[in-house]
Amino acid sequence: MADTLATLARTRERFRAFADGEIVPHAEEFDREQRIPSELIKRLAAEGYLGAILPAEAGGPGMDRVTFGALHEEVGRACSSVRSLLTVHSMVAFAVHRWGTAEQKAARLPGLASGDRLGAFCLTEPEAGSDAGRIATTAARTDDGFLINGTKKWITCGQIADVYLVFAKAPTGMSAFLVDRATPGLCVRPLTDIMGTRGSMLAELEFRDCEVGPDALLGPEGMGLSLVGTGALDIGRYSVASGCVGILQACVDACADYTARRVAGAVPLREHQLIRRMLSDMVTNLEAGRLLCQRAGTLKDEASPKTVMATWMAKYFASTAAMSAASDAVQIHGASGCGGGAAVGRYYRDAKIMEIIEGSSQIQQLTIAEEAFQQAAARATPSLSGSEDR
Repeated sequence: MADTLATLARTRERFRAFADGEIVPHAEEFDREQRIPSELIKRLAAEGYLGAILPAEAGGPGMDRVTFGALHEEVGRACSSVRSLLTVHSMVAFAVHRWGTAEQKAARLPGLASGDRLGAFCLTEPEAGSDAGRIATTAARTDDGFLINGTKKWITCGQIADVYLVFAKAPTGMSAFLVDRATPGLCVRPLTDIMGTRGSMLAELEFRDCEVGPDALLGPEGMGLSLVGTGALDIGRYSVASGCVGILQACVDACADYTARRVAGAVPLREHQLIRRMLSDMVTNLEAGRLLCQRAGTLKDEASPKTVMATWMAKYFASTAAMSAASDAVQIHGASGCGGGAAVGRYYRDAKIMEIIEGSSQIQQLTIAEEAFQQAAARATPSLSGSEDR
């Protein structure tokens, strides 16, 4: 265990050094210009970070899930938009590796692993949001494959992706399709001036009689959401949870530095008790969120089915804690935190997005509570039967 923790610590330092050198100095620029430059994407690819989810036999670095979480935490600390790119690309790469045929893997994984081709996850729609039951995009069968029609919106990195993992209603039910950017009938429209993660290059995708071959179908027809989508969303939720821990760390760092320098009432701001209360809450939530993410990652590495609920809880806790910390960070910085280019202002805007994506906080509350009810019922059943036996 000690060796494992030491290895993780060394790896985390490497991630942190990359984030501090390549991302932090430019994060405000990414936010202002609403894009991530291709040069940084190439550097992420060269480090193996875009293919981090994939094992060695698929061309990736074979990163375990706990380490994967640490990577997304450190990148999220530096810039939530860059972390968002890693998230959706990882979701697509995971789905192809898990559910792709041998032919699909051979055709797709090398580019996804190397970062030569970027993936985007396409579930959300203008009217349905992420409510899969109301998805209107259809995939009608043809003699040569499927004809896709519909609109997807708020697609992270949709402006620059090369391959889209698209969910649509096929004749037998919700199905998943791999659609290349160059497919005729696909129109990509950039979305700008989003409140948070402004550099994540969102797009609206319109499919107008977009014809794809039978080899575009990923996983069994009619099982796209229950199999392909569920697994990919679990990876995305874990990445977002880890990124929220990164936001928490960024808030702690910013506030510890600012309150040591800022003087109010003839003493450094850090000496005021209410400031210390806010900092103590941030630090405690940071450690709790990190432990929840590490637990979820460990359960993933153990292939435990408990990892799904553990990830829900990690994302719920970390996202709400990040929002609270970012709000306090702006409050501590005062007017300095509200001006253009203020890092804590960016953390605040990004944290709010984290409470919405990959399952809103309210959906997570319902899901976690339902799990508690089910566990309580399961515990009660044996005791009732036992009392009857006596």
